[in-house]
Amino acid sequence: MFFNHFQMTDNPFAENPPADWLLTDDRFEQALARLDFFSAQGAFALVMGQTGVGKSSLLRLFTRTLPPNRFRRLYVHQTSINPGAFLRMIVAGLGEAPRLGKDRLLMQITDKIQTSESDTLLVIDEAHLLAAQTLTDLRLLVNAGLEKRLPLKIILCGQEPIGDVLKRTAHADLVHRISVRIRLRSLSKAQSDAYMDHRLRCAGAPDKLFDPEAKALIHDYAGGIPRQINNIATGCLIHAASKNDKIINEQTVNDTIADFHL
Repeated sequence: MFFNHFQMTDNPFAENPPADWLLTDDRFEQALARLDFFSAQGAFALVMGQTGVGKSSLLRLFTRTLPPNRFRRLYVHQTSINPGAFLRMIVAGLGEAPRLGKDRLLMQITDKIQTSESDTLLVIDEAHLLAAQTLTDLRLLVNAGLEKRLPLKIILCGQEPIGDVLKRTAHADLVHRISVRIRLRSLSKAQSDAYMDHRLRCAGAPDKLFDPEAKALIHDYAGGIPRQINNIATGCLIHAASKNDKIINEQTVNDTIADFHL
C-alpha cells in the first residue's frame, strides 16, 4: 500500500474525505456567500456543474455551517424514480410512514414541516434526473400556505442538463422562485496546485512529493476537475510506490495516464 511507502496517514485523494479536508477555494467562498443569503431569505437554490467538479463538497461545507437547532436537513439523491416514489421517500425521511395517494403524501409533508420547530432544508442531488412532475410537486410544496410560507428550503443540485430542463415553460413558476443560482466551474491551474498540496498536507505526505511539472500535467489531463485529479494523482502514487520511487514527476504522470488509456 502506498500509504506506508510515502509515510502517509491516509489516502490524500479519497473520493469522500473527512469534512475538514475540504478546501474552501475562491469558487466555494463565492458560492457559500450566496447560499448563506439563501438560508436566510430564499426558497429555492440551484447548484449546477459537470460531474466531479465539487458540487457535493460544496454542499457538505454549506450544511456544516447551519445551526442544527434552526434547520432539519434532509438529503435525497435517488432522483431517477417516479414522482409518487419520490414523495414517499421524502415522507420517510421526515420520519413518517407514507400514506396511500399523492394528495395524502403532499399533506403529510406539509403537515410535518409546518409543525416542526425548525426550518426543513431539502437537498436534492442528481436533480437533473428529476421527473417534470416531481419538479412541479416541489414547487407546490414551497407554495403551500396562504398567509405564511411553508418553512421549507430546497437546493436543486445537478449536472448541466438541469439548466435545459428548467427552461421549459412548464417550470417557469419554479424558476421565478430560485433566489440563488450557482454554476460551479473547474479548477484553474493555481487552484489545482492548491487543491493537491492541501490534500497531501492533510494526509501527512512528504513535502514536494509531486514536482511542479507533474502537478501541471495532472491539471491538464484532468481538465481541472477535482474527481479526475483524485483519480490520476492516486494512480501516480500507486505507480511510484510499485517502482520504489519517492517523487512523482512528469514521467510518472505520463506512465500512469498510459495505464489509464486516456
